[in-house]
Amino acid sequence: MKITLAQLNPTIGDIRGNLHKALEAFRRAAQAGSDLVVFSELFLSGYPARDLLERPDFLGRIEAALEQIRQASTGFSETGMLIGAPVRSGRVTGRGLHNAALLFHAGRLVFTQHKSLLPNYDVFDEARYFDPAEAVATVAFRGERLGIVICEDSWTDPELHRGRAYSLDPVARLAAQGATLLINLSASPYQAGKEGQRLGILRAHARTYRVPAIMVNQVGGNDELVFDGRSACMGVNAEPVAVLDAFCEQELTLEINAHSAGSADVFSPREGVADVHDALVLGLGDYVRKCGFERVLLGLSGGIDSALVCCLAAAALGPENVLAVLMPSRYSSTGSIDDSVALAHNLGVRHTTIPIMPVYDSFIATLAPEFAHSAPDTTEENIQARIRGTLLMSLSNKFGHLLLTTGNKSEMAVGYCTLYGDMCGGLAVICDVPKTMVYALARYINRDREIIPESILTKAPSAELRPDQTDQDSLPPYDVLDRILEGYIDRACSLSELLSMGFDPQTVRWVIGAVDRNEYKRRQAAPGLKVTSKAFGMGRRMAIAACYGQETVITDFANGNDA
Repeated sequence: MKITLAQLNPTIGDIRGNLHKALEAFRRAAQAGSDLVVFSELFLSGYPARDLLERPDFLGRIEAALEQIRQASTGFSETGMLIGAPVRSGRVTGRGLHNAALLFHAGRLVFTQHKSLLPNYDVFDEARYFDPAEAVATVAFRGERLGIVICEDSWTDPELHRGRAYSLDPVARLAAQGATLLINLSASPYQAGKEGQRLGILRAHARTYRVPAIMVNQVGGNDELVFDGRSACMGVNAEPVAVLDAFCEQELTLEINAHSAGSADVFSPREGVADVHDALVLGLGDYVRKCGFERVLLGLSGGIDSALVCCLAAAALGPENVLAVLMPSRYSSTGSIDDSVALAHNLGVRHTTIPIMPVYDSFIATLAPEFAHSAPDTTEENIQARIRGTLLMSLSNKFGHLLLTTGNKSEMAVGYCTLYGDMCGGLAVICDVPKTMVYALARYINRDREIIPESILTKAPSAELRPDQTDQDSLPPYDVLDRILEGYIDRACSLSELLSMGFDPQTVRWVIGAVDRNEYKRRQAAPGLKVTSKAFGMGRRMAIAACYGQETVITDFANGNDA
């Protein structure tokens, strides 16, 4: 049986465009003699379509597209198409909608399987929209008995998917019904390290049930989520027959039967930092293009964060579509200005310089009567950031460029950023990248030649908003900060658990307090690309008007401190 894995990049809501992609891939595969073409989960709508799924007109257009697929399959009677789409249940109870995999062949819809397990954690919200399948069943096709599942339906092994235990195992039920080939339609988002987990689940099914297992995963960026593809087929020996490339569209036809075996030589994991880099490039490029933009701009400060974002933008969109804006003040070092110019030249991006001191001096003069009896503090620093934000937004409005923000996850976590200043923009490219990972990505970009000037990588990080300022005037060392943040945010560790790891108690309490206090800032931030297990945004929902730090407060009072 020849099966084509169609790893493609749909756009949410673009039913016509997604249909065109599917039909073109189907025709190519059919002309090459493929028996079955498999697409990803909810391919026709794009994933996640969110509240579009609540619009009757949207679902009506999905149904019209499915009818076009049925008609198109008439002309290719030797080839079937297995595609994901939302389908109405016709019931008045429940949500009235299923996440479905539909098998078309020779002008007929021959089989439909609904998704059984609806994830409702982190970035997933499927119970909001869908009803679970009432049953699972195999289907005979081209001499095989197909066991079809959808994404989470395969994530039932508690050892491989810790913290998510299900009482129902759709794959086990299909295997018990005699499935000779398991096929999973997925929309599984990328996060660092997930590749091994996902392939491990596929391998476990092949090993347990002694049948080949196929997974076709979505690829591309959709808002905050990046889908890495890496569609795969595992043989009966639990070794890969094929693993498709990451972060790009690809179609591959395999000859598969119930006895197909794979080889350990087929696949080698990539370097982790390379994956993060490519995920950010794909997510940035797709966000810009799918939102209808062609060009971007950003403020280039001479620091490592803006340097990294500039490199990612040039890789995603081409250097000709990137504008870097230098906005020096009296506190900007000559080295920072020179480094910014050198980076722009190394990348081939356009750059311009707009000094901010005339505007800043005007602000200070205007505010002087009100500030007459107040000593200078962070207010004056924030004015500089807000002037820069206003200038960048003005350029964005005038020329139609999307503004990229350059703050990293470490800064966003503790509020080391300025509302309506450096937080201005349409996409927060590295807001889920800890500062220590920023340095690793910069080193990766410089792996073959110096693109980011070495002085940017070696100098002390600084916002340059006052004389001789460094980040460590206000923050713990980044290697310490990032480990505490990873524990508190990604793994939900308590104060006592963090203290048991040997961190300085005062530092831990400060970090926890800063994270909790600054939820209001993050709520007003631009959407950002998710690359870690717990990103700020749709997957982390915290109240603003709340008191998070109960344990911290109680401990402080117990120690006799005024909390």
